[in-house]
Amino acid sequence: MNTVPVRAGLRRGRIEFRQSMTNPTELWNSMFFPVIALVVMFFLRENTVPGTTFSLGTQSIPGILAMNFMFNGLLGLGIILTMEREDGTLLRAKAIPNGTLGYLVGKVTSRAAVTVVGAILPLAVVSLVFDGLRLDVVTLLWVLVLGLVAVLPIGAILGAVFKNAQAMGFMSLVVFLLLAVSGVFYPITALPEWLQWIAQVFPLYWLGLGLRSALLPDSLSAVEIGESWRHLETVGVLGLWAVVGFVFAPMLLRRMARRESGSTVAASRAKAMQRTM
Repeated sequence: MNTVPVRAGLRRGRIEFRQSMTNPTELWNSMFFPVIALVVMFFLRENTVPGTTFSLGTQSIPGILAMNFMFNGLLGLGIILTMEREDGTLLRAKAIPNGTLGYLVGKVTSRAAVTVVGAILPLAVVSLVFDGLRLDVVTLLWVLVLGLVAVLPIGAILGAVFKNAQAMGFMSLVVFLLLAVSGVFYPITALPEWLQWIAQVFPLYWLGLGLRSALLPDSLSAVEIGESWRHLETVGVLGLWAVVGFVFAPMLLRRMARRESGSTVAASRAKAMQRTM
């Protein structure tokens, strides 16, 4: 295997990550939604989870971190791929031997790093403001790693399937709908059973559940489905999403790269200009 494009991609990913973390606009974009959600939960911290004396605001913290994981990872990677197809960045990478592989490695590396920071940085802050949080480092690490390999390939698939960033807005709407049914802001057991089943199909619920198991007292598992953290099921569902992603993402990304040409980029730019007029 030629490791040169992989090394070049990793180097590119480190550079892009550093740029993201030193650019105030990009940093704010990565943290906007969790900051707003955490402020709301701060004012709700005196409310309690039904049937317990535990703060509802604190109980929601892991779900908010899972939400940001989806925004920065799945949606973030998909939007970047569609935008850089439109502006010709992918076409320029394609002109270099093995440039497409290096480009994709770089994007996945930078997005993975931004996604992890988007989960860890807010956690460091909220631990000083919200009472009742604990930290199971081992559980937190495997949930974050498994979450990355589950959502990033799906984000790459979306970036390969949707032809422009505007179309990715549809997926943003889907994620917002999932937020309402995945137990992010309120225990999922308070929802109708049919909504609980829908939520359990998607990775957002399982990311939130895994993070709750790492950050909340074990007694809070009583308000979860089955009154358990369900670690085996979390591994199973996130692992299944990862397998689906790793099977289809390479095929769709190769097809996307093959179809890129000067004419397709010009057509995409023309459509983008029409949308802004």
